[in-house]
Amino acid sequence: MSDVILTNLLLVALCYLLGAVPAAAWVARARGVDIRTVGSGNSGATNVLRSLGKGPAAFVATFDIFKGVLAVTLARLAGLDHEWVALCGVMAVVGHNFSVFLRGRGGKGVATSFGTVVTLSPAIGFFAFVLAIFTMWLTRFVSAGSIIGAAAVLALLAFSYMVHLPPPWYGTAALTFLALLLIWQHRDNITRLTSGTERRLGDKA
Repeated sequence: MSDVILTNLLLVALCYLLGAVPAAAWVARARGVDIRTVGSGNSGATNVLRSLGKGPAAFVATFDIFKGVLAVTLARLAGLDHEWVALCGVMAVVGHNFSVFLRGRGGKGVATSFGTVVTLSPAIGFFAFVLAIFTMWLTRFVSAGSIIGAAAVLALLAFSYMVHLPPPWYGTAALTFLALLLIWQHRDNITRLTSGTERRLGDKA
């Protein structure tokens, strides 16, 4: 194995560990709460909001977004090829969703995915974010906004190919994977949304 590939793999592993840092679980633990046993059980900002309030949730959301931004930025600063940069961003989200610090559990990756997507493709990330926030405001369902945001990423990618201005293949692969992963992570929410049992923004755990 060449030194370049070894360095790249080490950075990919580092980005996974960065993403795996469970801010929600650690913030909750500092307040005497095991985030895995309250609300949805997810280690994410939405569950922190329902369990601990707006302040801790804002901190966790900002930290989780920063994980995605930092993973991509570190890879770029290290001079990695674009394909490896995209992989580092993806691995930060994978780390968040399946954290080694939480025995493979984690959050749903909304904030970290946003940080990664907006750093890899600012235009797609911005428009997806606007649609997600509008959906959350309109419906008061965080899950619905997250799913719509992920679907918007896929739609914008499809549109970019229709107008013959697609991102490079590695960008398409990374964004498609992240969008599909986010939708998959919300499969239980989709069931609750269709059955009318999903909790709205502001509901307490």
